[in-house]
Amino acid sequence: MADKGLEDIEAGQIESNYDETTDSFDSMNLRSELLRGVYAYGFERPSAIQQRAIMPVIKGNDVIAQAQSGTGKTATFAIAALQKLDPNIKACQGLILAPTRELAQQIQKVVVAIGDFMNIECHACIGGTSVRDDMKALQDGPQVVVGTPGRVHDMIQRRMLKTDSMKMFILDEADEMLSRGFTQQIYDIFQFLPQSTQVVLLSATMPQDVLEVTTKFMREPVRILV
Repeated sequence: MADKGLEDIEAGQIESNYDETTDSFDSMNLRSELLRGVYAYGFERPSAIQQRAIMPVIKGNDVIAQAQSGTGKTATFAIAALQKLDPNIKACQGLILAPTRELAQQIQKVVVAIGDFMNIECHACIGGTSVRDDMKALQDGPQVVVGTPGRVHDMIQRRMLKTDSMKMFILDEADEMLSRGFTQQIYDIFQFLPQSTQVVLLSATMPQDVLEVTTKFMREPVRILV
C-alpha cells in the first residue's frame, strides 16, 4: 500500500523517518567482489547519504532519498543494486532511469567500475544511439540497464527489454525527469514491472509531481533527507 502520509508534505522537502547509519563499507556485509570494487573505485568511507541509504535499499525497502548532486548518490544506489542482483541470471534485474543521456552514461560507468569483479553487464539504453545495437545488447540479458525514459519505454514496448526478472527500479533526479515531460512514460514503465519490484527514488527537490509518484508507486517508503 502506498504511504498516504506523503500527501501532506509540503512541496520542497521531505521529513526523514530513518536515522540509522552505517559508517564503514566493511560493516555493510557486502559480497567480497563488490567490496573489492568499492575500494578499487577509490572510496575509503561512505558519504552521508551512503551511510544512511545503502542498507535500507539492500534490506528491500522502498526508499526516497532527497540529496543534491555531488553527495555520492550514484554510488549509493549502484552499490545497493549490485549487492542485490544475481550475476548468474542473464536478465535485467535492476533498471535505472535518468533525465539525460549524459547522466545515464555516467551512471553506467560507475556501475561497471564498482561491479568490475562481479561478472555483471550494465547497458546504457539512451536516445541518439542505434536502436538495433540496443536490441542486440538487451538480448544478451545485462543484469543492469540504465537509460532515459523515452528509449527505455520504447525497448519495453518492443519486448526487447524484458521486465519479468526485475527486482529494483531506481529513478535518479526524479524532479528533473518529471520537469522534462517524462511523467507519462515513467507511469507507463511502472505498469510493465512486477508488483514486487522495489522502488528507489532520488531527487534534489520534492515538488508535487514527485510526491505523486511516491504515493502511487511506493510502499511505506523509508525517507532520507541528506
